[in-house]
Amino acid sequence: MEQDIVQIMRQLIDQLNRASNSYYGGLGEKMTDYEWDAKFDELKRLEQEAGIVLPDSPTQNVSDGESNGQREAHEFPALSLAKTKQPEDIVKWAEGKPVWLSWKLDGLTLVVTYDNGRLTKVVTRGNGHAGTNVTRLAPAIQGLLPVIKAKGHTVIRGEAVISYADFEQYNMEADDSFANPRNLAAGSFTLKDVDEVRPRHIQWIPFTLVHTDEEIDSWREQMNWLAAQGLKPVEHELINNPTIDRVQTVIDRWTEKVTRHNNPFPVDGLVVAFDDTIFAATGSVTGHHATRAGLAFKWQDESAETTLDHIEWSCAASTISPVAVFDPVELEGTTVKRASLCNISECERLGIGGPGTCLSVIKANKIIPKVIKVSKTVGSLEIPHHCPVCGSDTRIMTSEHSETRTLHCTNEACPAKQLRKFARFVSKAGMDIDGISEQTLAKFINLGWISEYTDIYRLQVHAHEMAALERFGEQSVSKLLQSIENSRNVEARHFLYALTIPMCGVDVCKRLLDALDLHEFIRQARLAERPDVFADIPGIGPEKSASIVRWFRKAPNASMIDRLLSELHIRQEAVSLSGKLCQGLTFVVTGDVHRYKNRSELKTYIESQGGRVAGSVSKSTNFLINNDLNSTSGKNKKAKELGIEIISEDQFLTRFSADNAVTPSVF
Repeated sequence: MEQDIVQIMRQLIDQLNRASNSYYGGLGEKMTDYEWDAKFDELKRLEQEAGIVLPDSPTQNVSDGESNGQREAHEFPALSLAKTKQPEDIVKWAEGKPVWLSWKLDGLTLVVTYDNGRLTKVVTRGNGHAGTNVTRLAPAIQGLLPVIKAKGHTVIRGEAVISYADFEQYNMEADDSFANPRNLAAGSFTLKDVDEVRPRHIQWIPFTLVHTDEEIDSWREQMNWLAAQGLKPVEHELINNPTIDRVQTVIDRWTEKVTRHNNPFPVDGLVVAFDDTIFAATGSVTGHHATRAGLAFKWQDESAETTLDHIEWSCAASTISPVAVFDPVELEGTTVKRASLCNISECERLGIGGPGTCLSVIKANKIIPKVIKVSKTVGSLEIPHHCPVCGSDTRIMTSEHSETRTLHCTNEACPAKQLRKFARFVSKAGMDIDGISEQTLAKFINLGWISEYTDIYRLQVHAHEMAALERFGEQSVSKLLQSIENSRNVEARHFLYALTIPMCGVDVCKRLLDALDLHEFIRQARLAERPDVFADIPGIGPEKSASIVRWFRKAPNASMIDRLLSELHIRQEAVSLSGKLCQGLTFVVTGDVHRYKNRSELKTYIESQGGRVAGSVSKSTNFLINNDLNSTSGKNKKAKELGIEIISEDQFLTRFSADNAVTPSVF
């Protein structure tokens, strides 16, 4: 009997470790979180029953799945937290002492070290005792400050996460298709190129102050200390005298934040920590858990059995993704009848077949519908040979990083591949059409309602069909159509930006239309005999001018603009200056700002005072604004080489602010 139990344990350990290594190494999912938790719990039960724990058991060891990069031992072991799905366990664990509740963010933990205020090291959590040094990627991670105020030695743990919005954007634009934001974040740290990581918009959110030379004995004060450094720690809430009613009330409130999508980042539970950090440090270490370091609370996923009706192939940007459409089931208080299957590899892993296939479905972390298991496969998965949007041939591609198989349309001009352009067209900086998200655009493109910009202004003919779509209805359709009508009256700079002309961003659009009337600009662009026709306009230059002329010379673009102009009323606002304190001066702004909300606000102020803000340092630059005057960045070096004065934000305010001018926001 004991031998049989050990054999089962061996199988579970191998399955769990393979899945962890693949998942945290960015190589794709071998099983869902739901499956992993179930197998982990079964392994733990068998270990307790047999009184045996094998050396490589994930109940005792944390698999890191990392093979690339320099390995480095942690100064302070990053032990994992014990977990529970029962609020009663939190009450028992707290022993009546004040505790803090925060998100259990779903990404990759990074241990960050500062010495005398400067970032010196970034290491992944790895197995808790050693991780991979990824300091080289620090410039690509938002929220990871190169400099903080604190002196001495500082160690902070935080989670590298990708928001749902950024994840969806990446999956629509990239050749690879990832199952979820955590998998994309984890896979990013196997890359070597900062520029390859930066477009993934990874954000680092601190959750533990591991060490500082200052004495801080309260978790609350630790979070306040992190905030005082300019960091943005994880959201948290205090529970005094944690009774079952109080704990349940707070958990319910935080669960509602998740289910209503009020939290932009993926989470897979909650973390409970003692406010008294001295008491927390007195716990013992069991396996790879520190008993009082914290407790992880995970939601119990509600599952339902259903039957597959069909697979819908949805084309979004570069990939054609399978979506399971099944008999409706009730989950977490809502009706669910669709779930993304991500890619061909996931379908094959689950054993997805044809209509009649029996599925188990959950709403992962209370939010995202997910197929977790196939109990009976009927027929086989039919992969389309033609794009559902344009009808062109499809081809299956395998990712070189994760070996994930995805389906693609071979037609580069497929409307679905222009999703990013349509998203820019309707954006706030573009035509400002409220209520039409990228997901909505993708749906309309797949339905054949939108193939060019002008089609957006003809959606009224589909109003009845639109109202019948899931998550729509007559009221939301009415609001959307009204928003489209409102956008017909548009300012010229917004219109020009919405066209997605290469190298023609917000700033370039402004400079062009500060110099020319829109219609005159279009006329000159169409009739230009030389590519540098706009090169003399400040901030444009020959490269941008040539890009604009090339775009206008393409016949489809010219005819598209004519169709659009017939639908719109375009106004052009005159440039207004509130002062001349920066008149004739060119500034470059780099690094973080502290007195203004962001660099855009500082840029707006400079331009309102007659100045210009450039993106790079050159001979024409008068001032480089950088709060780190001694930085060794490329812009600082260039400024010093050219003899250009480097000033801090405070020095800028002293020299160029004025009464009744734009008031900077003080934090």
